[in-house]
Amino acid sequence: VVNTGLGALNSVDPDWDIDGGNAFVGNPLNSNWLANNATSKWLTPASDGRTSFDPVNATTRLFTLTFSMDGYLPATASLTGRFAVDNAVTSIKLNGTTITGSGGSFRNWTTFSSVPGAFVAGENKLTFAVLNTVPASPNPTGLRVEFLSANASVPEPASWAMMIAGFAAIGAAARRRSTAMSATLA
Repeated sequence: VVNTGLGALNSVDPDWDIDGGNAFVGNPLNSNWLANNATSKWLTPASDGRTSFDPVNATTRLFTLTFSMDGYLPATASLTGRFAVDNAVTSIKLNGTTITGSGGSFRNWTTFSSVPGAFVAGENKLTFAVLNTVPASPNPTGLRVEFLSANASVPEPASWAMMIAGFAAIGAAARRRSTAMSATLA
């Protein structure tokens, strides 16, 4: 699992997107936000983290991290983390399943964690719905995420051996059936 915004300031973060577009490691930032550090940085819809958004209507943006579970057993996976947000997280979903954690502020951390059964084999998507309300101007928005733990088991070698043996048995049965059909048709 990747922490938020580990790229250079003002750059596009390659692991996150916002509403299907670029997520930037914003800089400079709103001076009221928790300060960036080596573990995580704020993600914003614009390279300048102070950019004002949505001056008239409240808007929800989807901040999405895409990651792979290839080589791991999804049923054994779990994660915990914390986030800071401007203005609020209304939901956090892992592959469409709601996980714990909502609310938040830009001055304090709020924790979140996965729920059993939310991970899938292959590509996974962790999505934070971030509400930007309509206060006085300026009106920046952003999300900062730190992962505190991420765990998943790797299949044991005996499991891999059993799967390979199973595939070999299926292949042998298919060859026998094909040979029997060819002999019958001849």
